[in-house]
Amino acid sequence: MRLKSVFMCLAMLAVPAAAAAPLPAPRQVEIPEGNVTLHAQLYRPDGDGPFPTVMALHGCGGLAGRSEAVLPRYRDWAEQLLTSGHAVLLPDSYGSRGLGPQCRIKEHQVQTRRARVADINAARQWLVQQKWVAKSRISLIGWGNGAAALLWAVRPQVWSRNGEPDFRSAVAFYPDCRTSFGLGWSARVPTLVLIGARDDVASSSACHQMVDGARGRSALARIVVYPEAYHDFDRANLPLHVVAASDAEIAERGHIGTDADARKDAQKQVAEWLSR
Repeated sequence: MRLKSVFMCLAMLAVPAAAAAPLPAPRQVEIPEGNVTLHAQLYRPDGDGPFPTVMALHGCGGLAGRSEAVLPRYRDWAEQLLTSGHAVLLPDSYGSRGLGPQCRIKEHQVQTRRARVADINAARQWLVQQKWVAKSRISLIGWGNGAAALLWAVRPQVWSRNGEPDFRSAVAFYPDCRTSFGLGWSARVPTLVLIGARDDVASSSACHQMVDGARGRSALARIVVYPEAYHDFDRANLPLHVVAASDAEIAERGHIGTDADARKDAQKQVAEWLSR
């Protein structure tokens, strides 16, 4: 009996622990937008919904990599949101137009305040037609250039009231706030800006001025500035370094890198903001 028990224990040790169920992979959806077919990657929880949904807006480096439909930085956030019960739609503003990264192109072929805002509006119209979407709980999140487009998209001037619920909320990671501040930015939906004080790609002081200027004439706008964080602080496992001249997928100057404390707090801030 003792020998049998030993064999049973060895057999149990040889069996790997049950792995967590893999998260659903994204699938590509096609969204008509005038003369452009907007390609987007969709992460959707299992079930019929309706699900709170986040539209996630890539930065100037684009959405896809050389061999992957969604770069790790966006996949990481999409999977976090997916595990909290959100569907996530990631429109590809550059790939849909046959373009690569736009970080170091002085005259962007996809204008932030026009084409990217049009993409946001087209994607939103597509979402409200889906039965699995909680139409009153569609939010925006964006990084860099995508965050700058988000700031334009939530301005009161671009909202056409058609009886449908507006975006629920918005989160902008390290946008370039200088133009928005100069034009007297305000938001019609609660908008959270997250940026590092040491960001030398964007400007935390311009974002602070933009948000401060919007108080009293805007929906709730809030900014969190992380004292030791640089640009791209929320990316996982990215050592802090000076931007290389050869890397066309990131801004042409400054420092980028993970700040573990800021990343952790940002995850908490986003979860709380989206649950409003």
